Amino acid sequence: MLIDIGANLTHDSFDHDLDEVMQRAFDAGVKQLVVTGASANGSEQAAKLARGHEALFATAGIHPHHAEETNSEVLGNLAKLAEHDKVVAIGETGLDFFRDFSPRPTQIKSFEQHIALAVDSGLPMFLHERDAHPTFGEVLGAHRDELSNVVVHCFTGEKEALFTYLDLDCYIGITGWICDERRGANLLELVKEIPRERLLLETDAPYLMPRTLKPKPKTRRNEPQYLTEVCRTVARVRDMPYEELALSTSDNARRFFGIPSL
Repeated sequence: MLIDIGANLTHDSFDHDLDEVMQRAFDAGVKQLVVTGASANGSEQAAKLARGHEALFATAGIHPHHAEETNSEVLGNLAKLAEHDKVVAIGETGLDFFRDFSPRPTQIKSFEQHIALAVDSGLPMFLHERDAHPTFGEVLGAHRDELSNVVVHCFTGEKEALFTYLDLDCYIGITGWICDERRGANLLELVKEIPRERLLLETDAPYLMPRTLKPKPKTRRNEPQYLTEVCRTVARVRDMPYEELALSTSDNARRFFGIPSL
C-alpha cells in the first residue's frame, strides 16, 4: 500500500467527483492520504474532510502565496484545528521566492509564526520551499531543535539545498515532478541521495501530473491514484522493488505523522 502525504483534495476541481477520486486511489493501492491545508479556509475544509473519512488526515496552515492572510485570529483558529486528532501537521507553510505572490518579509514572518505554532502544538511541519535556499534553511535552522518532525514537501531544488535540509534532519517529499523530463531531470540523481528512512511520496494533486503515465489521462488533473507512477519512477531510479519502496515510504509516513496502521 501507499500513503499520499500531500493531496489538495479541497481544490474545486474535485468538488464534483471526490468520492470517485478516492475510490480510484484506494483501488490503486493508495490507502491513506493527508489532505493539505494551504489557507485559512482551506485548512478548515481539509480538517472537515479528514474528520469524515477514516483514511484521510489533514494539515493546517497558510501557504506562502497567501502569507498575508496570517494574523493573530487566523493563527488562533489554526491552533484550535491542531487540537483535533485528524490534523497531523502544521502547514503548508514556508517560503516561495519563485513566484513571490506575497512579499518576502511577510512570508518569513508567517513561516516563523507557523514554527511557533508547531512548537506549541508539538505537531510535525509540512513545508514548502521554492527558490528560497538558503533563507529557508536559515529560518528553519534557528528553531529546528524545538521542533518535532519536518518534511520539505515537493522538493525540486538542487544538491546544496537537499543536503542542507537533510543536515537539518528533515524528511523529503517527492512528487510527479521527478517524472517530468523537462524539469525533473536533476531529481533522478538527487533522489538516490535521500536516506531511505527520510523519503516520502506524494502527488500534490491536482497539480504535477506525472508525465510518464501511459496512456496519458484525458484530463490534466492529477489524482492520488497516480502516486503509483511516482513510486515506480523512484523505485526504478533507486534500483529497488516497487513493493519494497511502497512499504518503506508508508512506514516513514506513519512514523512522521503518527498515522495508525490500517
